[in-house]
Amino acid sequence: MKRVLVIVPFPMSEENRDQRRAQLDAVELGPDIEFVFESVRVAPKNYVSASDMALAEFGALEAGLEAEKRGFDAVCIDTMSDSGMAGLRSELSIPVIGPGRASILMAMMLGHRFSIIAMWPHWQHLYRKTLTELGVERHCASVRWIDATPDNQALMAGKESGVFPALEAVARRCIEEDGADVILLGSTTMHQAHAYLDARLPVPVVNPGPLTYKLAETVLGLGLTHSRAAYPATLAPRRDVIHAMLDAAEAHDAT
Repeated sequence: MKRVLVIVPFPMSEENRDQRRAQLDAVELGPDIEFVFESVRVAPKNYVSASDMALAEFGALEAGLEAEKRGFDAVCIDTMSDSGMAGLRSELSIPVIGPGRASILMAMMLGHRFSIIAMWPHWQHLYRKTLTELGVERHCASVRWIDATPDNQALMAGKESGVFPALEAVARRCIEEDGADVILLGSTTMHQAHAYLDARLPVPVVNPGPLTYKLAETVLGLGLTHSRAAYPATLAPRRDVIHAMLDAAEAHDAT
């Protein structure tokens, strides 16, 4: 049995983690792989500023540092920012997969030009960063959003009747006005809208979270992992310091 750690990028209850875990229902996986969802110990309220991103990177890095030692065979990061992915690749030899990079490359496999639909404009910097790193900006037809504040805990529960049609409307603008032939959900927190959109839109809709689970199964089956030439290991590991910093933060919050 292969075991995959899924790093949930916000501290949350088991009940709220269940809504993240529900992404497994959207993908067919073999019986010999298990996904374990665990939250980070520290995170920003949302991913808006540069300081938010630094905290997100640190929280995800710390959450996955011991994954290989604990017997996990791969790590998936449950945020389109790919927070902690590069750092964990330098610390671990097992595959570490982020949905931002993976979903953009999948969209390019499925069509010529894709559009990203999001909940609000404050996530644009996440997409720009990954598009620039990959050098594929010209393949992105547009980034559009619906101006709805995301809920990182409850996701879209109770808001489906308003949010789903709004996402469909903005996706249709991407297709009809911008020339997109693939739609990419701009957050794993939007996964609840995938089935609705997939049934109504005339182009493929990429669901980032479930994509990473299937990719984890695929790379493990192929015996692949990230390149050590691309992600060199640290010469002076300081995992003790990283864990101690979050231990101290938890102790501070408890007082």
